Amino acid sequence: MTQAKLRFNTSEEYLAYDDGTDIPYELVNGVLVRMGAENPRNVAIAIFLISVFLRLPIPHYLIHRGTEIAVSSSKITSRIPDLMILTEAGWAALMGTSRAIVTSTMPAPALVVEVVSPREPGSNNYDCDYIQKRCEYAERGILEYWLIDPGRNSVIVLQLDGTEYRESGRFQNDQSIVSPTFPTLELTANQILQAGQ
Repeated sequence: MTQAKLRFNTSEEYLAYDDGTDIPYELVNGVLVRMGAENPRNVAIAIFLISVFLRLPIPHYLIHRGTEIAVSSSKITSRIPDLMILTEAGWAALMGTSRAIVTSTMPAPALVVEVVSPREPGSNNYDCDYIQKRCEYAERGILEYWLIDPGRNSVIVLQLDGTEYRESGRFQNDQSIVSPTFPTLELTANQILQAGQ
């Protein structure tokens, strides 16, 4: 027997939903999409970045992994980036909730990081990170978006310019990452891309 996909028409419906499991989902255009098991390398990179950001003058409570963010799409959509750095105002708004989701009425995070799973252009994973999320995060007003792509040996730093991202740097090998939002960051592309190896 085939089961119909569960659809949500409002963010309130989605926020009230609980399937009684710990299965991670993203909400894409009103439909729950079960997330597959994470690539161990992607997890290692995200955890490494947490350790790096903890050394900066950033309070630990602003560094998030596993927190959802509501984004604009043709229908309600919620993403779970690999890493998110909130603003103080964003943290204050999140503290008043019962679920770790940055809703559309809350201040946008300062930074969102996605680690691209190994795929080719045209695949769902690749297009989601490089095209869909890029548009969604820009529309949401997130000032800085990193695309870490181990398969292409690159770290792309995107900076919001009006309503679109512009590439402020594409870093490889021993090049130092330049972050407009975190100028004191001392980190090379290799340190990120080789995390966990």
